Amino acid sequence: MKRILPLLAMLAFCISLPAQPKAPAPSIEGNWFGGLEVNGMTLRLAFHIHRTPNGLTATMDSIDQGANGIPVATVTQQGDNVLFDMSNIKGDFKGQLSADANSIKGTWSQPGGHFPLVLKRMSGDTVPAARRPQDPVKPYPYREEEITFPNSVAAITLAGTVTLPEGKGPFPAVVLITGSGPQNRDEEIVGHRPFLVLSDYLTRRGLAVLRVDDRGTAKSGGDFSTATTADFATDVEAAVAYMKSRPDIGRIGLIGHSEGGIIAPMVASRNPDIAFIVLLAGTAVPGSEIIPEQVKLLNMVAGKTPEQAAEAAAKERSVLRLVVTEKDPAELKKKLHEILSPLMQQEQIDPTIESLTSPWFKYFLTYDPAPALRKVKCPVLALNGSLDRQVSPAQNLPAIRAALQQGGNRHFEAVEMPGLNHLFQTAKTGSPEEYQVIEETFSPAALEKIAGWIQQN
Repeated sequence: MKRILPLLAMLAFCISLPAQPKAPAPSIEGNWFGGLEVNGMTLRLAFHIHRTPNGLTATMDSIDQGANGIPVATVTQQGDNVLFDMSNIKGDFKGQLSADANSIKGTWSQPGGHFPLVLKRMSGDTVPAARRPQDPVKPYPYREEEITFPNSVAAITLAGTVTLPEGKGPFPAVVLITGSGPQNRDEEIVGHRPFLVLSDYLTRRGLAVLRVDDRGTAKSGGDFSTATTADFATDVEAAVAYMKSRPDIGRIGLIGHSEGGIIAPMVASRNPDIAFIVLLAGTAVPGSEIIPEQVKLLNMVAGKTPEQAAEAAAKERSVLRLVVTEKDPAELKKKLHEILSPLMQQEQIDPTIESLTSPWFKYFLTYDPAPALRKVKCPVLALNGSLDRQVSPAQNLPAIRAALQQGGNRHFEAVEMPGLNHLFQTAKTGSPEEYQVIEETFSPAALEKIAGWIQQN
């Protein structure tokens, strides 16, 4: 028979038990990862939390914006409640640690709004890779060759990859020309490899494709930092000469993106055997006009009023005018330092001045692409995305049409593709901040337009 204590005895027994101290909450020290949903996009965030003699410290990586090591002002843990104060970017994260201490569920707040965010504890410090569903997966249904070739003008050797359809050829071919900045043969940027995707697509459609590491980049020799757009044009001519030396290659065309869209007409205008050129976000006005318009568009997409954007463009124009007109290098650097000091951190000033006074930048500001375009006689396809905030379609497509018509070229198309950004991704705003967040590397509509047009020309 089960023994039953009287009620008072039970109460006395319970009251007499000592109070059990609450177990301390597990530490949040370690690495955490989560996806922040903002305006239909997912921004991947990683927090790295460390314990020091003075308490917890942390940094944050905004992976899809390419910003790493952002300091967290304070990290506070009170039981299961967690607070990351990020006053330096006007944000904070408030969350609650789960019972198993493997997740923190809470809210990210910034002036733009409040957004749910769940952080998961990472077993190591490796952040999950971004999805790039268009990246081709080996084995490819075509041949691939690693090659090198000389640029005798610059006395350097360049390296690249040729992809070839199955069969003996000769195959129609294209040479891909990257945009500005030191880029590898895949034109890799923020986790995307647009030239890998483009070359794969074109080779599957029966074209041979050569893509090349920029000089001084990856496996190519030379010095990128001292080169101008004109120097890069000689690299492209060397690439064309290499392709012409191969018996399995027939007619050769050029596809240039951004700065590559300046280089392609330079090369085609003095090499009449170029069969066609495709300009992807190419320009037809000098860089001194491109950049102020770029500043205006980027300010507007960032939420500035038209008046504020126009003011920022005017300031940029005055700086560029100084770079072009001031011939004394020491005086130029002094004046630029005076202008930039109120606008940026001291550690940013010298690198900015070095960029503004580089040979490439000065050449870009003063070079006018229109005369070369007027000399191009082969078929031309010029594409711009309607959401391109770096090379304005409204500024450049009409100018490209006009230059080609003035030169008597009637074999061209100049097309503004709706909803595409500077990288030819399907975008929402066109802001460069979207580039890494968008999973699509290259719009299928743009790929089809390029391949179809080449096959018809």
